[in-house]
Amino acid sequence: MRSFITSFLRLAGSPAAASIFLAAILLPVSFTGGVVTTPAISHALGGSAAALSWLTNGFMLTFGSFLLSAGVMADAAGRKRVFILGLFIFALSSSLISVADNIFLIGVLRSLQGIAAAMTLAGGSAALAQLYEGAARTRAFSILGTMFGAGLAFGPLVIGFITDALGWRWVYALMALISGTVMLTGTLFIPVSEKSAHRVVDYAGLTLFTAALVLFTAGIMLVPVWGCLSLPGLALFATALLLFIAFMARCLNVENPVFDLSLVRAPRFAGVLLLPIATCYCYVVLLIILPLRFMGGDGLSETQSAFYLMALTTPMLIVPSLSALLTRWFNPGSVSAAGLMLSAAGLLILGQALQSTSSILLLFSLVLTGAGAALPWGLMDGLAISSVPVEKAGMAAGLFNTVRVAGEGIALAMVSAFLVEMNALNLRENLSGYAPESIDGAASWLGSGNTERAAALLPGLSHQLLRESFDSAYVWLFRLLAAITVLCAFMVWRVLGRSRPVYSALPSAVSRARPPR
Repeated sequence: MRSFITSFLRLAGSPAAASIFLAAILLPVSFTGGVVTTPAISHALGGSAAALSWLTNGFMLTFGSFLLSAGVMADAAGRKRVFILGLFIFALSSSLISVADNIFLIGVLRSLQGIAAAMTLAGGSAALAQLYEGAARTRAFSILGTMFGAGLAFGPLVIGFITDALGWRWVYALMALISGTVMLTGTLFIPVSEKSAHRVVDYAGLTLFTAALVLFTAGIMLVPVWGCLSLPGLALFATALLLFIAFMARCLNVENPVFDLSLVRAPRFAGVLLLPIATCYCYVVLLIILPLRFMGGDGLSETQSAFYLMALTTPMLIVPSLSALLTRWFNPGSVSAAGLMLSAAGLLILGQALQSTSSILLLFSLVLTGAGAALPWGLMDGLAISSVPVEKAGMAAGLFNTVRVAGEGIALAMVSAFLVEMNALNLRENLSGYAPESIDGAASWLGSGNTERAAALLPGLSHQLLRESFDSAYVWLFRLLAAITVLCAFMVWRVLGRSRPVYSALPSAVSRARPPR
């Protein structure tokens, strides 16, 4: 810890590095901050359940879908330029959100924030790599990862306190002020980088990939609105599938593909890609659904909800270092699989804890889930790089980044759709005499964690019956998430846990910080 603090003070003494580190805190805060402020925005401006969910879904959709394009843009147009432009768009969209009076406009601006976040992450991390070399670069990326972890861990608490004390508009006004300050600092102190002239970019392949990912993720997000088998939804999925097929065909037939598909055919690298997918379902989605559940279902304030969420997020600041230490005695794949199993156990306990009145049981389940997810979180970046030949490490990092960030948006959309569909099924089985539109509307509100708005659509319905549907959906959700996590753990153990590879641990930040290439 002393060594880390010394490195932080030395590196953060550079205004250029400090601007990138501050941006690294701002991005996860904007991710979780959108969730914490959603109930307050709903009270002030109204809006449907689908419109309110877009405040988070829209951000994740564009962030994940455009991250790869932003990385290519950073190489082609200049790292500093993309970093500064991303911060400018972020500051502009945040300031407009702070004065907006229309929920649709705020949703559009949150989507624009996601694009800005992708540009800021890709450009900033690439610029950081330019500032340092060797061991100093490793320390810089380690600090960058710690800043991301700090933003995830303490962002909800800070945003909750500001929302309670000053109101949700101040959250976005302060985001605009901070991002503007970071932009000014970066403009003054980050050196201009040369444009990359050594690689021919397959822009057609990049367009196919981005369009396919946007349509597929949007299709999942719209399941609660259109239904599972609606014609518009099926059309989105079919179009996305065709675009993915065209993308893969292009990757096989061009000299400089966006991705080398032979990487995915390598068993070890394919096994590593399971780790970010698993952590999406056992950790990242909880950052979204739990605050909504605490505030809309249990009536907690933004600050109270954030305190509970810290039990889940704080292990991410500590356990990744422990997981690196454990690799001295155990295979990294086995450590990762064991962590996923712990997280799955925590999810099963969490489903029961949310129905009980025991705060101790709830805190224990959150700590167990977060600590279990943190074990592979601290190892999977190094595993991704060490599982491929050195000459393909950059492309492997880009594919790993894309799977992780895009996977977060897809996982969130699937979880939201599952909650809505489970509540709709529960209500249809137990209710008669209510219009189908009212039941579907109530299910949408229950899926977003708002029991009060759901009850308003079903007058005369007992609160106990509504609460039973609400709790049952979450119990089944956590069982499903636990099953997905266990399946991933088993597959990771089969592929990565049987032999001890030559492994060199990289900072836990690399996959979030390294620009996709």
